[in-house]
Amino acid sequence: MRADGRAPDALRPLTFETGLNVHAEGSCLVRMGRTHVWVTATVEESVPRWRRDSGQGWVTAEYRMLPRSTTTRNRRDGMPPGGRVAEIQRLVGRSLRAAVDYAALGERQVLIDCDVLQADGGTRTASINGGFVALALALQGLVDAGKLDRLPLVHGVAAVSVALQPGGPVLDPDYSEDAGAEVDLNLVMTGGGQVVEVQGCAEGSPIAQATLTDMVALGALGIAQVARAQAAALPGLALHFPMGGGHAG
Repeated sequence: MRADGRAPDALRPLTFETGLNVHAEGSCLVRMGRTHVWVTATVEESVPRWRRDSGQGWVTAEYRMLPRSTTTRNRRDGMPPGGRVAEIQRLVGRSLRAAVDYAALGERQVLIDCDVLQADGGTRTASINGGFVALALALQGLVDAGKLDRLPLVHGVAAVSVALQPGGPVLDPDYSEDAGAEVDLNLVMTGGGQVVEVQGCAEGSPIAQATLTDMVALGALGIAQVARAQAAALPGLALHFPMGGGHAG
């Protein structure tokens, strides 16, 4: 058992609350344990200059941590993001782009804004999970408005972290588990079980390939659970693209 009473293969309590922002084309408050991220999706009827006249759309993301999202106050960013923030928002953007049929989207862009209200580990995975829900809602809005003939999604996309502890790997670590982990792994997969991205590093000694394989397998089980929660938050939409049927468990 872990400090919070979970089994090694258990997620933290996970919820998606949608439709809270009356202005954004898609919005979602995702809670993964004590990590809470506010996500909005904005549709623009244009694309970056390098994408013009291609007939294809684009999806991008921004990520920030609000001033008291952690135990000490973070300063508000007044400059372009660097370091950890830039790396996380690039990860979120790459992950969500894997879900989209650009040609079906047409020459428009969807911007995903992820604002961490409260952090207790896993903010990047929570941002991806909530980002997909907000993205799907925004795209369905385009269909409902008659701007698209069909939903331009080809995959569900979900993410989870796995931490290697002295007793073995644990799913969806909170900050205390993540900070003391021997290996920290972030896994992004499609609803059909395909890998979008794997991020991981050994904090101390190198690990065996078999251990990495076990961690990825545990993460895949967790992602299947996340995908089912996303599907429950997107009634009707999830019927049109894979949302977790490719995973065991």
